[in-house]
Amino acid sequence: METIVIPVKGMTCMGCVSSVKRVLGAVPGVGSAEVSLEKAQAEVAYDPARTGPEALKAAITDAGYDAA
Repeated sequence: METIVIPVKGMTCMGCVSSVKRVLGAVPGVGSAEVSLEKAQAEVAYDPARTGPEALKAAITDAGYDAA
């Protein structure tokens, strides 16, 4: 497993946090996702053989948030 911290812009409430966590958890290869509203970021543990940073950022973007 590798870990990446992705800045996430556009989250305004705990519902947003839940949404981002849900879409990240649905990406094949994601072991865990911790999302922080205060830090405006997602910390994701993933299997690099199954997914990568671009797929994780795409999932966040598809959910309507800005993944830097």
